[in-house]
Amino acid sequence: MIEARGLRKTFNKGKVVAVDEVSFTARDGRITGLLGPNGAGKPTTLRMLYTLLKPDAGSMRVDGIDPEAEPLQIKRALGVVPDSRGLYDRLSARENIRYYGRLQGLDKATIDQRIARMSEVLDMGAFIDRRTEGFSQGQRVKVAIARALIHEPRTVLLDEPSNGLDVMTTRALRGFLQQLRTEGRCVVLSTHIMQEVAALCDHIVIIAKGRVAAEGTADELLRRSGRDNLEDAFVHLIGSDEGLLA
Repeated sequence: MIEARGLRKTFNKGKVVAVDEVSFTARDGRITGLLGPNGAGKPTTLRMLYTLLKPDAGSMRVDGIDPEAEPLQIKRALGVVPDSRGLYDRLSARENIRYYGRLQGLDKATIDQRIARMSEVLDMGAFIDRRTEGFSQGQRVKVAIARALIHEPRTVLLDEPSNGLDVMTTRALRGFLQQLRTEGRCVVLSTHIMQEVAALCDHIVIIAKGRVAAEGTADELLRRSGRDNLEDAFVHLIGSDEGLLA
């Protein structure tokens, strides 16, 4: 479970406020969506949670751990799929995943067993031993997901995972995220794609201009906004048509 309270982050000596008093809870066994237009503060919020950025104010707990006080523990507790993917292009998919398994302190037999299982689940058999240089977006996302889950974390953060994916790969990704939810994991999905939120998320946190504009289930947001579809509800709740074409 993730608990974020009053998170604030500024840049350029405080002149640019990226995240301002953001609070939310992401529970185990459900997918929590961070929904917002480009520039809303979603990636900054995630980067604070996995210790890439230090918040200026506020507090966080991930499975009871304070990321600021115990950054190494957080890296063991979390699985992170960043927007950049960050693969080592000279390594094969298998080598990329194995490297992260070793960083997590796993033994060779465990790593090999988990790579075999994730290769099957994510349909990576055709490229698991190819160098990742030249991989498609879909292939890169699959490797990034497998790498993030090699140590079987309870909590998984994904930043725009379906960017650049084709329809079939997007469908497969959605099925995989639903499987993680069924396993009782806490999944946080940052996105600006409305269809993705509607298809996957049990709880939605709408962020606009660095603040939480609204949160709740899809039905709760529809009732609050008085609209009959999630896109119209989103536009109404952020008070602007900003982001419709983001």
